[in-house]
Amino acid sequence: MSWAETLRTALDAVRAHRLRSALTMLGIVIGISSVIVTVGLGQGAQQQVRDQIDALGSNLLIVSPGSSTDSSGTRAGFGSATTLTLADAEALADPEVAPDVAAVAPVSSSNASLTAGSTNWSTRLVGATPSWRSVRARELSAGRFFTAAELAEAAPVVVLAPDTAAELFTVGSPVGQEVTVNGRTLTVIGLLAGSGATDLAASEDDQALVPMTTAQQLTGAAADTVSTIYVEATSAETLSAAYQEVTGALNVRHQITDEADFSVSTQESLVKTANATNRTMTVLLAGVAAISLLVGGIGVMNIMLVSVSERVREIGLRKALGATPALIRRQFLTEASILGLTGGAVGVLLGALVARLLPDLIDQPVAISPSATVLALVVALAIGVGFGVHPASRAAALAPIDALRSE
Repeated sequence: MSWAETLRTALDAVRAHRLRSALTMLGIVIGISSVIVTVGLGQGAQQQVRDQIDALGSNLLIVSPGSSTDSSGTRAGFGSATTLTLADAEALADPEVAPDVAAVAPVSSSNASLTAGSTNWSTRLVGATPSWRSVRARELSAGRFFTAAELAEAAPVVVLAPDTAAELFTVGSPVGQEVTVNGRTLTVIGLLAGSGATDLAASEDDQALVPMTTAQQLTGAAADTVSTIYVEATSAETLSAAYQEVTGALNVRHQITDEADFSVSTQESLVKTANATNRTMTVLLAGVAAISLLVGGIGVMNIMLVSVSERVREIGLRKALGATPALIRRQFLTEASILGLTGGAVGVLLGALVARLLPDLIDQPVAISPSATVLALVVALAIGVGFGVHPASRAAALAPIDALRSE
């Protein structure tokens, strides 16, 4: 019997019991589609994290102050101290101190309530320098950013992030209108474009930026302290060198001999941390999907054993006409492979459909992985073959005389 004849006979056997074959493939369909969606969710989440972190700025280093200790000896977390200064930022901007640093943007952050007419909104008030926009790679959707002259004279101007502007102004453009912060009136001169990023657990689209000197007057903060220093490396290739230069320069300035009173983080470290969590969840969910595949494989083996029992006389007749055990084994393995491969193909199509519809329901991207799709089909075929071996071997081992005698 040729392979073409074997395939035709196997297809006829599967079509002869359509409902039973469909129910047999159901476990494989569910398992394969679950794997496609699970892997897609994991990869989509990883890409979303990378996009959000990239939106924080290009080739970015984030320098945060160390921890503080109160009078009772209780230590707070990193970022709670005031160990970073404007002088530190100026030193890092010196090409002789850090030649692989392109630009530096110190900021001071605090919470503040902004009022526009009868509307108020609590947000993050960020005191910054004109270099902030280029270091953080932020675009303006309207207006302009504040200048060095406005920084020097502590001008009453503010640039709003899109979510903040939407909460304060519902009619007309925010640019040119006024907001009040701590009793002082500020003029809105610009509106940031949305980034969708999150920095230190705060949305980058919900903040108000003012000149550093203006922020010091509004909050009463010390004139020389900053809450964070953003450092832009000259390129992605020099990010590691810039990291070493920044760490070394601050160690010298702060006279560090033991534990540093600051921390330096990179985009890559943030990406690795977030992706490690996503990968763990993906593996757990994929494990659940693998159980569905195992159940599907058992279903294939079960139905093939039933098929062998029902077709004992057919097997005996084939052997009596000269079919070898190898041909009988090939016949049943082909049927099992068709069930597995067809279930896999339907599962891939179902998974792709769910992956297309799911983002609209849960606001979470799902990325279809070509490699995962191909692997899913291979696994489905392997399940059909693997779980069909025992029934096929049982059919091949039947003695012709016993098979023909069977009722």
